[in-house]
Amino acid sequence: MQTVLSLSKLQEIINDHEAVLVFVSAPNCSVCTAMQPRVEELLKQFPSVKSVYVNTGSAPEISGQYTVFSVPAILFFIHGKEAFRKARFIRLDELEHEVSQVLKLI
Repeated sequence: MQTVLSLSKLQEIINDHEAVLVFVSAPNCSVCTAMQPRVEELLKQFPSVKSVYVNTGSAPEISGQYTVFSVPAILFFIHGKEAFRKARFIRLDELEHEVSQVLKLI
C-alpha cells in the first residue's frame, strides 16, 4: 500500500487509476493496525486495484473531504467515482465479495 500524505496526491491517484482502494486510519487506532495487513493480503487477489494508505493524523483534510467519521475506513473508487465504502467493523469476506462484484462491472 502506498502511503498518501496530501489530498491533492490522493485525488491524482484516484483519477489516474481505474480501481483504487483507500485504507483510512488514525493515529493510535489498534483496529486499523490489525486490519491493514489483512486488507493488503486480500488485495493480492486483485492486482488491478491500486491500494493506498491514509493516516488522518498526517492528512486530516482527506477525512474532511471524503467525510470519514470513523476508522478504519475503506473507500473504493472506480473511474474516479466512489463505488462503496466500509467503516469501523469491516468483514474481509464482505470486502472481498464487493471488490469482486464491482470489478466485474468494469
